[in-house]
Amino acid sequence: MKRKYWVLLISFVLILGLDQYTKYRVEQDIPLHQTIKVVDGFFNLTHLRNSGGAFGILGGEKGGVGTFFFVSVSLMAVGILIYLLYRLKEHERTLSLSLSLILSGAVGNLIDRIRYGEVVDFLDFHLFSHHWPAFNVADSAITIGIGLMLLELLVHDKKRLKTSS
Repeated sequence: MKRKYWVLLISFVLILGLDQYTKYRVEQDIPLHQTIKVVDGFFNLTHLRNSGGAFGILGGEKGGVGTFFFVSVSLMAVGILIYLLYRLKEHERTLSLSLSLILSGAVGNLIDRIRYGEVVDFLDFHLFSHHWPAFNVADSAITIGIGLMLLELLVHDKKRLKTSS
């Protein structure tokens, strides 16, 4: 099997497993809208539900048109990510990892949307009066994947500019 598929398989199993396990533990151990302080003034575990997109954008009531919209968009994104992974060249290792992380996170949140009509969030960071919206392992994988992709594209673009000069 090609390396890019091994990267996909390993990251997919690890990220999806960790994401679903942590969400399960939160659902079992923390009542909805309750908080456990981990690092006072900085980090809490807070059981929340997000019916919207990233950072609660377009959030509202769970179910109905909003849920259908986000499930549909997620399914399209998963299809596009699988296609992009298939099209990658074997030497594009960083892009392979980044797309695998994004795919793993997208599937993790898609599972929640199909099961609950919303996503389970619980990682809750704040610093003084600044509060970051709660997120989960899947969101982290997506964010890291996008960051890696942007970094790779910037590095690749710099190399291309140097060779064309």
